Amino acid sequence: MTNVCVIGLGYIGLPTAAVLASHGHKVVGVDVNQRAVDTINAGRIHIVEPELEEVVSSVVASGALTATSSPVPADVFILTVPTPLDGQKQADMTLVDRAFDDVAPFLKAGDLVVLESTSPPGTTLGLDRRLGEVRPDLAAGSVLFAHAPERVLPGKIMREIIENDRIIGGTTDEASRRAQALYGSFVTGDLLVTDSTTAEMVKLTENSFRDVNIAFANELSTVSDSFGIDVWEVIRLANRHPRVNIMQPGPGVGGHCIAVDPWFIVSAANGGAALIETARRVNDAKPKWVLERIHRAIESISAPKVLILGLAFKANVDDLRESPAVEITQALAESRPEIEFAVSEPHIHELPASLQKCSNLSLVEDLEKEFDAADVVVLLVDHDAYSTFGPRLQSGKAVIDTRGLSKNIAP
Repeated sequence: MTNVCVIGLGYIGLPTAAVLASHGHKVVGVDVNQRAVDTINAGRIHIVEPELEEVVSSVVASGALTATSSPVPADVFILTVPTPLDGQKQADMTLVDRAFDDVAPFLKAGDLVVLESTSPPGTTLGLDRRLGEVRPDLAAGSVLFAHAPERVLPGKIMREIIENDRIIGGTTDEASRRAQALYGSFVTGDLLVTDSTTAEMVKLTENSFRDVNIAFANELSTVSDSFGIDVWEVIRLANRHPRVNIMQPGPGVGGHCIAVDPWFIVSAANGGAALIETARRVNDAKPKWVLERIHRAIESISAPKVLILGLAFKANVDDLRESPAVEITQALAESRPEIEFAVSEPHIHELPASLQKCSNLSLVEDLEKEFDAADVVVLLVDHDAYSTFGPRLQSGKAVIDTRGLSKNIAP
């Protein structure tokens, strides 16, 4: 058994803490959100993730997991705090630095610090150097550092956190061995060992690869629209080529990873990542293109009733981070204050703060009633809850379908 302290109990930190606790470790989770701490200590969860609550309930009941608002002594400290963008589209490492400074007083020789937060190349080495500044009493190299980026898909985290291969990057061979032993206690996939800076670049590369490919699909959608043809049909037929596998377009790209991480490479490369930067700009521009199409549909109808389907950044989750659907909805409400917009998001109970200030937005209570009454339907997220609306989106309403739900897009 290892004593583990996990800093940050969000979409990655809580599943990580729960899985570690369910595999024989004694885990203390730390979060600044007192409501999250109280919820977890009651055996419940404050996020939407299938199968997570059952594990949390079990490990809290057994005493293997507790949550608190301050770090405690441990043998391993795992940092899972967000790394957002700043105003210059560079990585804002404030929360990582703050989390490390919070645990620094508790560190002792032989401890392992694992950074899971997605970070620019060199960040883990930087934490090692930072320790010498905040804890000069500790001998150089006596605390071990590693980077082990998460590689999970929201909605499937509890399976993928165990089954997916994991990158383990230590700043030293000993750090890699210690981190490998920790993650080997619950990961059934391969543990792929490298150095910390390579591990950081691997995670950024994975998300940039997806972003570039999504940008291709999104650009296809705008070009196809200019030709008056169906992009879903174009992609369906093109994907019948044995060496072509085009992704599906959408209203943009959201989430804390794909919409953010490519900028870490762009900013660090000093002009040497033109393709990655172009893809980011293509995806960032897609919400504006969708918004223009919605405006055209509204203009053709007198006193339109508009229904917006979905706010999350992807299907079947409650995660609104960097969501293009939220961006589109806010811009639409602010630009047309005279129109009342009905908004459906089945995974939340209230609108996020950015939308609450728009008095012409209301969260749907009776979706069937709002759908029947709507003149314009805007599908931004293809939640399973909307699957039955697919054929009905061709019923004569004005429809902006950014996910192809109304199309036959099966291969």
